[in-house]
Amino acid sequence: MSSWTRWHGPAMARLWGFCWLIVGFWRAALACPTSCKCSASRIWCSDPSPGIVAFPRLEPSTADPENITEIYIANQKRLEIINEDDVEAYAGLKNLTIVDSGLKSVAHKAFLKNSNLQHINFTRNKLTILSRKHFRHLDLSELILVGNPFRCSCDIMWIKTLQETKPSLETQDLYCLDENSKNISLANLQIPNCGLPSANLAAPNLTVEEGKSITLSCSVAGDPVPNLYWDVGNLVSKHMNETSYTQGSLRITNISSDDSGKQISCVAENLVGEDQDSVNLTVHFAPTITFLESPTSDHHWCIPFTVKGNPKPALQWFYNGAILNESKYICTKIHVTNHTEYHGCLQLDNPTHMNNGDYKLVAKNEYGKDEKQISAHFMGWPGIDDGANPNYPDVIYEDYGTAANDIGDTTNRSNEIPSTDVADKTGREHLSVYAVVVIASVVGFCLLVMLFLLKLARHSKFGMKGPASVISNDDDSASPLHHISNGSNTPSSSEGGPDAVIIGMTKIPVIENPQYFGITNSQLKPDTWPRGSPKIA
Repeated sequence: MSSWTRWHGPAMARLWGFCWLIVGFWRAALACPTSCKCSASRIWCSDPSPGIVAFPRLEPSTADPENITEIYIANQKRLEIINEDDVEAYAGLKNLTIVDSGLKSVAHKAFLKNSNLQHINFTRNKLTILSRKHFRHLDLSELILVGNPFRCSCDIMWIKTLQETKPSLETQDLYCLDENSKNISLANLQIPNCGLPSANLAAPNLTVEEGKSITLSCSVAGDPVPNLYWDVGNLVSKHMNETSYTQGSLRITNISSDDSGKQISCVAENLVGEDQDSVNLTVHFAPTITFLESPTSDHHWCIPFTVKGNPKPALQWFYNGAILNESKYICTKIHVTNHTEYHGCLQLDNPTHMNNGDYKLVAKNEYGKDEKQISAHFMGWPGIDDGANPNYPDVIYEDYGTAANDIGDTTNRSNEIPSTDVADKTGREHLSVYAVVVIASVVGFCLLVMLFLLKLARHSKFGMKGPASVISNDDDSASPLHHISNGSNTPSSSEGGPDAVIIGMTKIPVIENPQYFGITNSQLKPDTWPRGSPKIA
């Protein structure tokens, strides 16, 4: 089992990878020309015998030329030319070296499909002329041309110009042969009627409204006479050009908003080099809300949107039909600006169920407006399942809102539009809440005071003590008159007998009414009757 795991795990994968690498080298070797050696990414031909007479090519059926990044050729005296289709198969080629060989000419379109070329070395060959058209589309970081018998002519003046602008050529000691076969330093070469061309673009105001048309005019000059062409990049709008000798025109019709910010160039080119004059196209168009989605939660809640428009549109948010006024709790944030396209969000800080509702975005500039609406649900109502979606309230917290903003200045409040409906409703609601709270507080306080007074009065009534606190010492303590105190500081407290009650400074006899106190006749005491009154049998 362990043997099976060993040969079907990572070890087996490494073994298969090594095998495929060997097969790759073997296939490349089968396709490699005589006198050359090949690998999966490199071709080098340095053996002079028997040598090669043409640029090396790999057989497409046995190898993939696009994987070749470097070609090195040396000591190949019979290699004299590079044709247009010799190098096109090596689309991934970055370094090309041909040294100490017999190279005499290079076709104008030899490197047309080799846009990845960065280093070219043609040292010690037999080149007498070399056109800049070979390399004008390449972004070369190095071009070495030392040791070639160039002929002094206008055809190589571009090398002098390049030497003055490219640091890699500054250290090269380049020469050319004049009519007398005398070596002349390329840095000191002067050729009459051989200079850089010039281009002049006569353009009207390139600020145009979407759907309109515009015509650009250009003139070129130079000796040798330059060619004129237009570089419009990836222009979307329909366009056509006309060229007559040194004059040219470009007409753009039904201009699209997608072309706003695009650069248009008029180019003049001759043997020595090129010149160009460029303008930027500005297209004005009405705003369009291309994206508006339901809120998402990150650090803050965000209602994301994308708006296109030029000039940049002003944004206004509405909540349930009412204008929102910007505050520190809710504001418009623009995160990415792409010329006429703005990506941002309506940012809300800790929204609650009171902020659930319909949010509408209106984008407007002088050419028109656009609007879109979404429904936002941040939190369920208290006591209601969060999945439920009750009718949204007509008011929100007064701190939430946004002002009508010009994109890019979300804190400018100079154009703030107050929300009177929302403010009035919110004010009335707050006053009602305050009134209810105050009334409830007063009522509660009064109840507490009343309870305290009642408890105090009860304690004072039933808690008195004194020498005359009871009328008699018998068992008739159920009578309420037994609890009336006559005080201890009254005059003659012993006068009037035990059945008297002191009221003020006067002692008055008291007779109990048995009917009032609900006491039967048998319970009445004979000594409580006044003198002379008949007794009940």
